[in-house]
Amino acid sequence: MEVNIVSAEESIFSGRARVLIAPAEQGEMGIYPGHSQLLTMLVPGAIQLFGMDDTERSYYVSGGIMEIQPHCVTILADTVIRAEDIDLQRAEEARESAKKILTTGKKMDDYTTVLIELTNAMAQLKAAKKRRR
Repeated sequence: MEVNIVSAEESIFSGRARVLIAPAEQGEMGIYPGHSQLLTMLVPGAIQLFGMDDTERSYYVSGGIMEIQPHCVTILADTVIRAEDIDLQRAEEARESAKKILTTGKKMDDYTTVLIELTNAMAQLKAAKKRRR
């Protein structure tokens, strides 16, 4: 199937794949060629793409929209980062900082923002770790 992954800044991937796993609102979705048509929201998480030659690519996605047609998947997202471009140390520090704020109750003026930062950091770490397996 054809897969197109596009961020607000650039086209991240365009090519053929045999399997795509994406973080939809309902949970992780596995998409194979011939999948029924669907339009769904994506949540922050890891996208895994398995190429026709069994190569595996991983990406962090901040959320977005995924359109599935029987032989084509298009992902539109604000932010998409290739797993190999994720700064593990920075993501780990962001995760620890957000966890510390949530557990100590300090600087809780914007609980939602801190929770989003924690979710994004954890999703980036998940994407990066899938790449490094």
